[in-house]
Amino acid sequence: MERHEGRGVSRRTVLRRTGTGAGLAALGAGAWGCGPVEEPGAAASSAPSGTPSGAPAGGGEAFATPPPGTAPEPLWQRRTAGGALGMDALAVAGDVVLVSNDPLIGRSATTGAELWRRAEAAVPGARMLVRGGTLYLASARYDGDVVGLDPATGRETWRSRLGKRFAQPRPIAADEHRVYVLAGVLGKDFRVERNVVAAIDASTGKVAWQELRDAGTQEYGIAADAAGRYLVYTDYEENVTVRSTDTGRQLWTKKIGRSNSGRLAVHDGLVIVADAGRLRAFALADGAEKWSLASEEFTRFHGIGVLDGVLYAADSGHVVRAVDPATGRESWRTEALLDVAYPGQFAKVGTTLYAATELDDKGGILAFDARSGKLRWRYNDGSEALDQWYVAAAGTRLMALHGKRLTALPAV
Repeated sequence: MERHEGRGVSRRTVLRRTGTGAGLAALGAGAWGCGPVEEPGAAASSAPSGTPSGAPAGGGEAFATPPPGTAPEPLWQRRTAGGALGMDALAVAGDVVLVSNDPLIGRSATTGAELWRRAEAAVPGARMLVRGGTLYLASARYDGDVVGLDPATGRETWRSRLGKRFAQPRPIAADEHRVYVLAGVLGKDFRVERNVVAAIDASTGKVAWQELRDAGTQEYGIAADAAGRYLVYTDYEENVTVRSTDTGRQLWTKKIGRSNSGRLAVHDGLVIVADAGRLRAFALADGAEKWSLASEEFTRFHGIGVLDGVLYAADSGHVVRAVDPATGRESWRTEALLDVAYPGQFAKVGTTLYAATELDDKGGILAFDARSGKLRWRYNDGSEALDQWYVAAAGTRLMALHGKRLTALPAV
C-alpha cells in the first residue's frame, strides 16, 4: 500500500490563518456576472452576438473568452419551482436540462425554453439519475413503483414494482442493464426496520435480485455507482460497501470516516472515497487499500470526482487538487486563497475545470485551468441566496443551479 502524506504548511495556509481573504481581491467586481431572471415558461433569452441561438448544446458554438478574472455573462436564466436538494439535483441529457423539482420540467439547454413538464413525477430532492437514455425515478405517487422517463419528451417509457412488502424504493445507481434501488422492508405493523438493495432489469422491469442489508443500516445518505461487475455505495453509518452486480452478493465492506456520505469516485477498478482528512482508494475486487493521500492538518476532504481520467478533490481548507487516480500522486493543487466556501461538485469542458461551491451567498461557479489549477474566474448570480450550487456540462455550455435559479453560462 502506497501512502502520500500531505505537504507541510504552505504559504497559502499562512495567509489563510493571518489574512482576510485577499487571495481573490485581484479578481475584483469583474468576477461577478449576473443577468435578468425570466419567469417559468418565458421565451428563450437572446444569445450573444455571433452565437446561433438555435444550435444544439454540443454543436459548433464558439463563445468569446472573457478577460482574465472576468466571469462570462449568462446566456439565459430561469426560475425553478423550488430550491433543489440532494447532490444530484441537476442533470443534462443531450440538449435537455433537468432539475429535481415538482413539477419536473425539461428545458432546452440551448435556449432555456420549456420542452415539457410533468406534475407528480419526481419526489422532492430525487436524484436525477440518467443512464442509457432513461431518467429513473421513484414514483412520486408513493405507490412502490420505479419509473423510467424519456428525458427528451418527459413520456413514461418504463415501470417496475418491487412488491407490496417494500416501502418506497429509491434508485441509487444504474448501468446499461440494470437499475439498483434501496427499499424499506415493511413489518406487520407497517414500520420499516430493515431495508434491501435490489437490481431491476432495465429491459423487462423485473427484479433480478434483492439482498437484505445489515441490521442498523439506513436508506438515506447513500452515494452509489455501478461499474461493470461491481455496485459500490457509502452511507451515513460510515461504511463503503461493494456488491456483485450479477448476484447482489456482498463482496466486502469497510468502516471509513464521517465525510464519506458525499460523493465517491470509481475509476479503473478502484473506488476512491473522502475519509475525513484522507482520500483513500480501494480495489473494487477485494477491498485492498491501494493508496492514501492526506490533506493538511485540521482540514477534511469533501467534493471529489474523476473527469477525463483525473481525480479532482476539494477540502475544507479551500484547496482543490488534481490527482492521478491510479497512484494518488498530485499533479497540482491550488494555492489561491478562496474567500468562498469549498467546492462540492465538479464539471469539465475542454481544458477548464468548473467547481460548484457549497452553502455560501458569495460562492458560485469557479473556473480553473485544468492543466495548472490556476483560478480563471468566479461567477455569482447576485441573489445572495444561501444555497448550495450545482454545475453540469452541456456541450459548450454550463448549467448552474442555485436555489430557485437556473443559469446557462458559456463554457469558456
